[in-house]
Amino acid sequence: MTAESVEITLVTLEGVRLGEVIDEFSTLLSSRADDDAALERLAPNPYPDDEQASQEFVAAMRDDLLDRRLADADTVRRALASFDAFRATMTDDDALHAHTLKIPRSEVDAWLRTLNAVRLVLATRLGILEDDDHDPEDPRFGIYDWIGYRLELLIDAELDA
Repeated sequence: MTAESVEITLVTLEGVRLGEVIDEFSTLLSSRADDDAALERLAPNPYPDDEQASQEFVAAMRDDLLDRRLADADTVRRALASFDAFRATMTDDDALHAHTLKIPRSEVDAWLRTLNAVRLVLATRLGILEDDDHDPEDPRFGIYDWIGYRLELLIDAELDA
């Protein structure tokens, strides 16, 4: 690790899957669906009891907030581009091969915001409101937990750098 960057290690399978998750997240952000609870959670309405103020907020700020989240996701996606070559041709040996990514310090916050936002979207889709709202039998919770694990490792790497 250097002062200019933070290093994280991903095996090929993780890098490919994280790239796919970020692609889906970017598609969601680009949709700008007005009736999507996940997007509402990413750009919450600070005026739920004031219809006029709410509309003014949406008109003035919502797209900007979502654009910033999309720019952050693009930063993460560019860093994961090296894994794209493995999408169609990944062998069992490739899947567990470790890769070290050097994330410039200037991009770490974009990674943290993006991974956290992905977890918010997943929590919304899974109906997680509290820690107890976790169904170990539902395989969809695996990605939620894995993103949280990756977020924690990135925070630890940032603190250790």
